[in-house]
Amino acid sequence: MIRLRPAARSPTATKQPKPARTLPEDPALAPSALIRTRSAAPRPAPTRRGVLSAALAAGGLGTLALAGCGLVERPYAEKRAWPLSVTRPDPVPAPPGGKVLLLRSLRAAAWLSSRGLQVLQPDGSVRTDFYEEWSVPPAQGVEDSLRLWLAASGVFAAVVSPGSRSTADYVLEAELTALLADPPAAQARAAIAAVLIDQRRGGSRIALQRSFAASPKLV
Repeated sequence: MIRLRPAARSPTATKQPKPARTLPEDPALAPSALIRTRSAAPRPAPTRRGVLSAALAAGGLGTLALAGCGLVERPYAEKRAWPLSVTRPDPVPAPPGGKVLLLRSLRAAAWLSSRGLQVLQPDGSVRTDFYEEWSVPPAQGVEDSLRLWLAASGVFAAVVSPGSRSTADYVLEAELTALLADPPAAQARAAIAAVLIDQRRGGSRIALQRSFAASPKLV
């Protein structure tokens, strides 16, 4: 009897890993090439907004430079302060036993709040001078002058200020409404609105309400 032997198996061959496929090296992808490419990349084209911003910045610097040159070349002008005082030409002594007048703080119209001298222009507008001004606010100067003027009128025994402990027989409230120069007319203009209150016998009666205006010649 013949026995057939199976054919001898060949040892299993060990599978070898396939070599990785490599792409051909691209010179443009080399690190040195990337560095060169990045440094040599073209700048983006300027946008309209960027151009406008640059123009505005340049224009602003140019304006500041021109303004600076103008300030340097402008001649220096010093401010001048003028006293605001009026004295009575014919003072009269105070009568003995006369009445006492309380002059309250003088108010000023809104357009007379600054110290600058006001000048009436030919077109009717009013210009406030920056370099020529009163030494004190107009309302304060007129109040001080009015107090001295009334004290030298010979009508009142005394003209006192707010805060005085004297009992006043009359109270004068006033407002300065005009104080300016009118060169075309060669005159100045001043106006005061006043109210006189009678406080005698414990009352508060309006004895007088009137506006006073004057237009003296400019010197």
